[in-house]
Amino acid sequence: MGKKIVGQLKLQIPAGKANPSPPVGPALGQRGVNIMEFCKAFNEKTKDMGSFNIPVIITIYQDKSFTFVVKKPPVTDLIKNTLNLQKGSDNPLKNKVAKLTQEQLEGIARAKLEDLNAVDMEAAKKIVAGSARSMGVDIVD
Repeated sequence: MGKKIVGQLKLQIPAGKANPSPPVGPALGQRGVNIMEFCKAFNEKTKDMGSFNIPVIITIYQDKSFTFVVKKPPVTDLIKNTLNLQKGSDNPLKNKVAKLTQEQLEGIARAKLEDLNAVDMEAAKKIVAGSARSMGVDIVD
């Protein structure tokens, strides 16, 4: 019989930059988790992931121990990074801020594939294309 799970947390933390300040400290502290232990482990695991915010799912056990799974950065962050954008469009239908090539689209879909609810690369590309459009980014051939 495994350890009893008492909670799960989902946070987004900058890669390699977890520290005891909010939101990390209070979220873990109120559950009795060793904050520095988590920060060290998270930072070690994400130190080569650039400046992205990394979604992390932390499972907390009755004995105050924890495990965590890091996900890939959000699709919109990957698109902004690929195109060197600060932010998406304020009006995606009227104001286009950039163009994403099929090659770039596929690269982002490939990077995010394991986290997406997609059966194959085509489905993954459609999900990424939808996010791009919602940011005012056109897909070009």
